[in-house]
Amino acid sequence: MCRFVLLGIALAFLAAPIQVRADAPVESNEAVVRATLAGKSSAAVELWDLSRWRESLTALYAKRAFAPLWFTDGELTDAGAALIRQLRDVERRGLLVVDYDGERFARLAAEFESDGPQSSEALIRLDVALSVVAARLATDLHDGRIDPGAIGYDLDVPRPAFRADEAVAALARARRVSMALDALEPQLRHFLLLKQALARYRAMATDPELTKLPSPPRFSVRPGERYVGAPALRRLLRTLGDLRDPSAQSVADAPVLDPALVTGLMRFQSRHGLEADGVLGRATFRALTTPLGARVRQIVLTLERARWLPTRLESPPIFVNIPQFRLFAFRTTNDFVQDILQMDVIVGSAFKARQTPVFAADMRYVVLQPYWDVPQSILLNEQLPEIQANPGWVEENGFEIVLGQSDDAVVQPVTDRNIQLLAQGKLRLRQKPGPANALGRVKFMFPNRHNVYLHDTPARSLFRHARRAFSHGCIRVSDPMALLAHVMRDDPTWNAERLAAALQSETPVRVPLPRPIRVFIIYGTALATEAGDTLFFEDIYNQDPRLAALLASRRTRALTHSVKGAR
Repeated sequence: MCRFVLLGIALAFLAAPIQVRADAPVESNEAVVRATLAGKSSAAVELWDLSRWRESLTALYAKRAFAPLWFTDGELTDAGAALIRQLRDVERRGLLVVDYDGERFARLAAEFESDGPQSSEALIRLDVALSVVAARLATDLHDGRIDPGAIGYDLDVPRPAFRADEAVAALARARRVSMALDALEPQLRHFLLLKQALARYRAMATDPELTKLPSPPRFSVRPGERYVGAPALRRLLRTLGDLRDPSAQSVADAPVLDPALVTGLMRFQSRHGLEADGVLGRATFRALTTPLGARVRQIVLTLERARWLPTRLESPPIFVNIPQFRLFAFRTTNDFVQDILQMDVIVGSAFKARQTPVFAADMRYVVLQPYWDVPQSILLNEQLPEIQANPGWVEENGFEIVLGQSDDAVVQPVTDRNIQLLAQGKLRLRQKPGPANALGRVKFMFPNRHNVYLHDTPARSLFRHARRAFSHGCIRVSDPMALLAHVMRDDPTWNAERLAAALQSETPVRVPLPRPIRVFIIYGTALATEAGDTLFFEDIYNQDPRLAALLASRRTRALTHSVKGAR
């Protein structure tokens, strides 16, 4: 994964003069390449850490007898010129120009060509600088700018080792550098759609007046009621694409929530994970007046997280997007909506100890009619006080005290001594299969250190809420039978009749999957759809500021080094 690697090479080149004295000895290409990558230059400028690139880029130049990659006969190649254009255009990929010195590279390349013949040393130093920045850009696009472990994500995703030097060589010989860079990014249609949405939102964000609406005069404004900001609201919703009714033009100045405006408002609410009731309440007003620059940031941070996933899917996975409260079970490796089973989910609450973690694991089996093994934290905080006050609570609520960790654990009588052992963690509390079981009729197991899994639930009414952060960390699915059919679809020995019979069992039935299914529990606060809508979700765990801070820290280090290098 991408570490905090900065443009030491480029900065050293910028700090050192291009021209050398006419009587100065001209070093060989090999010596200049090695010296530059070793952190040395003719101006004795000390370079930042280049250890990540030194060996592989030196080997790359050695294969070419230390000939330049980006220059031919003293002139910038087409690929070199295209790379510099891409460095100046990285914002469309969700990156920052300042991170790659795009503007200064463009200026220096222009000065280099306009000044006429240059020394061999100066040309090679600039060539190496371009190779370093190309390596960094390629790595950032392929792996992301931040290690997901730095933000607490458990995304140790198996993928082929990424060779930045090979990517640099491919870029240097590419006929279309932009397409070669595209190939380094996640090859998912929804990643491309989100990049396209980024361009639209960047353009809209140039007008900060769009989201400046007058506050409602009271707690909420309902359909048909007067709102002095209705004209400004129409303009905003029309710009965002939510207000599509042509009749809205005829009442453009009417200070009222008319039917067309209400329809547009409901579309906006639906896109932002709000109750689509057409009422201008506090939550809706807050979403409407969120600066579009903040929406740009949500897209950029979601693109960054997407780069932590496999560039290409090797098998049909299951994704759960925590802030969206939504599950996506792929039938193929293509992320087309018609090939994906979707359903609502309930995730962990916002309390730190109950948040659903971000991680990846393989689903290997399902359990029909499962026991619910009560976690010790839930036992101590919730059930144990009930049991201590009334030992009959255990049987009355379908629980039992057991000795052992397996489903075959021996049931123990409910005595004062066993209640003490239960509190000490020496015995377990579990809930028997049945209609009231907290896991419902099925749980989907992908072993992981977080002890988080997908499961059914008897609390169906909670799915009516738009914001569904209610669990202790595990993920409840709204249509467990559809998901069960999906994960078992390739096993002919478990047909619908056999599954239905197993779901009537009074004891758990463990069913292995015909092949493991990769499950990704992810966190993204923006999503672009095939229908053209861009969806935004509440940052329920406050993850976006944490990631933004890590990215800002990375840039601060670059700026600090830039100042040091210029002294």
